[in-house]
Amino acid sequence: MTRTIGTFPVQGTTRRDEHGLLLVLDRRLDGHDTFLSGILDLGQGAAAVRIFTLDDVTVLRPLETIEAPSPVWAGILHLPHGLRPRVVPADLADAAQAGSRDLDALDAAELRYALTFLGEATTAQIRMARIAAIVSALPPAGGDAA
Repeated sequence: MTRTIGTFPVQGTTRRDEHGLLLVLDRRLDGHDTFLSGILDLGQGAAAVRIFTLDDVTVLRPLETIEAPSPVWAGILHLPHGLRPRVVPADLADAAQAGSRDLDALDAAELRYALTFLGEATTAQIRMARIAAIVSALPPAGGDAA
């Protein structure tokens, strides 16, 4: 087996689409790289899976043909990659501080969305515009009224 950084008990349900078997986790896998592969052990051997984590659901798609587990299943997911860093980049932190805005007011999902939005900027100009948009949406630092 490939080197494993994380091992997680998982459970979920089976579904099918036009491309084959889907294993839908009953809890979203949070904080890990998505659209990567992992190894799922359902008790009858391990199989490589592609991991898709969307806004509110994580789906595993086997990369090889496996026997479909029962409609409700449980197994162990082995990840060869670690947690995604949730580090606020310096340019965003500096802009929030300069604007007296509170980045710490964001919950985990809001921070994830803001960092993804910022990270997908394709030019410096777009990045600066996105920083301005994020900062303008933050509450004032220290709970001051705007």
